[in-house]
Amino acid sequence: MEGFVAAQEPGLGTRSFVYNALLQGHATLDRLRGRRHWLDARNRENEISGEAVQALVDAVVGRYDISHRWHRLKARLLGLDRLADYDVLAPIGDSEGRYSYVEARELVLDSYGSLSTRVRAIVARFFDEGWIDAPPRPTKFPGAFCDSSCSVHPHVLLNYRGRTGDVLTMAHELGHGLHAVLAAPRGTFDFMPTITIAETASTFGETLLIERLVPSARNDREKLAIIGRSVDSALLPVHWQIAFNRFEDAAHTARRAEGELSREALGALYAQAMRDYYGESVEPTPGSEHCWSTVPHFFFDTPGYVYSYAFGQLLALAVYARYQEVGKPFVNQYLEMLAAGGSRDPQTLGEMMGFDLSDPGFWNLGLDLIDARLREAEKLADTAAG
Repeated sequence: MEGFVAAQEPGLGTRSFVYNALLQGHATLDRLRGRRHWLDARNRENEISGEAVQALVDAVVGRYDISHRWHRLKARLLGLDRLADYDVLAPIGDSEGRYSYVEARELVLDSYGSLSTRVRAIVARFFDEGWIDAPPRPTKFPGAFCDSSCSVHPHVLLNYRGRTGDVLTMAHELGHGLHAVLAAPRGTFDFMPTITIAETASTFGETLLIERLVPSARNDREKLAIIGRSVDSALLPVHWQIAFNRFEDAAHTARRAEGELSREALGALYAQAMRDYYGESVEPTPGSEHCWSTVPHFFFDTPGYVYSYAFGQLLALAVYARYQEVGKPFVNQYLEMLAAGGSRDPQTLGEMMGFDLSDPGFWNLGLDLIDARLREAEKLADTAAG
């Protein structure tokens, strides 16, 4: 991490100048086009109201205690007094299971099949009809994604190596695939959902699998490792992206009120946003306050973009919480929402499932699910220590 921080120094002044220019350019466009808030353009593109976005932000910031507790627990499990910021994503155990591709396939199909036979049949087509490129190969693109359109079947790229995370990734990408298949009849103009909805089916599918893996763990250590990975995949994206949003909000607001911001001022704004998110259990590396200058979304022409993934992921967790409460009668509402594709705005899609996205209480449904996982991890850690 120290080397990474040192590597930022040579171009930091230039990046600070460029970011100031981008902030001012966005402010000028907002003034000329009569936009009252720096997020108005992003919200319009995402087809969501400022009230709904603020409800999301307020709910997540109001529950930062969840991330604080998780970092505190992870430090304890790793035998540390405090985490360094570069340890935040460290796994909490090496006892996770290994899964053959056939085993992963059955786990994922069974997870999706718990919703309905129709859903299982759709997901099975990806395996049966060769819509997945799974083996890692030299020169193959890293990571995973689902490429889709309304005119041809979706195609999933994986780099499957048999780890728990690889199985979760499979379930995640097949959620995108399910969404694409259901929405395809909408046609070119109404097929693609907004970014705020695009992660809903994938995160929901991943959550289905997590809820299946945890009870089937061989022992408490493996269960704790799986929960830890699930908390990292559900908690960090939501809270971290909102922490980035808080930095962006502070930077846009300060640039408009105070003029050009020094590199030190930008670093201080970023450090405060991360302190709020990390809590006292994480020790920032000296110089890490300038890590804002390595986040591509701050420099591309996408101001405000970072909240969009948190929106879709927390929406998925709230939807899953409602599914746990209602059961099978809720499945048709959920599938109808996915089948709507991009034909309706997120608020309307939420209303199809009985949700008001501008209500902070709605977002707490998803945060409560994360909190429940964390409480289970805390209980397992206490049992292991005892």
